[in-house]
Parts: sequence; structure tokens; C-alpha cells
Amino acid sequence: MYKRILVPTDGSDITAKAVASAVDIARLCGAELYVLAVKEPFPYSAISEMQPVPPQEFFDAQERVASARVKTATDAGTAAGVTCHGHTVEALHPWEAILDHAKTQGCDLVVMASHGRRGVSALLLGSETQKVLTHSTLPVLVVR
Repeated sequence: MYKRILVPTDGSDITAKAVASAVDIARLCGAELYVLAVKEPFPYSAISEMQPVPPQEFFDAQERVASARVKTATDAGTAAGVTCHGHTVEALHPWEAILDHAKTQGCDLVVMASHGRRGVSALLLGSETQKVLTHSTLPVLVVR
């Protein structure tokens, strides 16, 4: 059924549920699992001498955190006997990075978490999952 499953992770507890679901589906279908963590770009400002952290330190910290998140998910997949591929990318809009990565890796399913925000908080904060659902041409499984 599915051959390549993408699961984005941000390290949260709800994302861990999505990873577990993606691992189970991949194991049942004999699919490969692609794990993605999206890093924030450096917050450049007009007043560069006011930056609290030098850019390279920021990039290194972002990479450490993202890589640890990917490793946690790929370790779970590997322990279940699933072939896993882990990637980190930097992007201003995570939903775009998720869809681009799914396309470049030839994924045929995206498994994502939803934090379940409703009402004004959902409207103000937006939802990466909602944006992926809106713009994706692939099936998207939302785990809550």
C-alpha cells in the first residue's frame, strides 16, 4: 500500500504519538520511514550587534536539537524493524519544508501530529498540520 512514509517531528509528546503510528504503519506495509525535523532560520535583525547569540552558535544548537529529535524517531523505527532515513532542513515555513521533502523523497503518505488547538488560539497561532492538509496532494494522516 504505502512505500515511503514521511513523519515530521518537533520533539513534543504529541509528535511521539505520530511517530509511533508512522512506525506501526510502515512495519505493517513494509514501507520505509522518512523522519524530518525542521530548523528555524537565524533571526537576523537590522541591529546585528544586538544579537544575543552569534549565528554559528545558533545554527549549531538548532542542528543538535533537530538531529536528536530525528535520532529518537529513527531509533524507534529501527527497533521495530523499519528502514529509516533521517533528515533536518532549515525553513521559514515548516509546512512548505514538509511538503517539499515529501515530494523530493517520493513519499506517498505524511503522518503528522495535531496539537488540537481550537477557536481563537488556532486562528492566531495557525497550524502547520492544517497548512500541510490544505496544500498537500498526498494523503495526510493526522494523529491526536
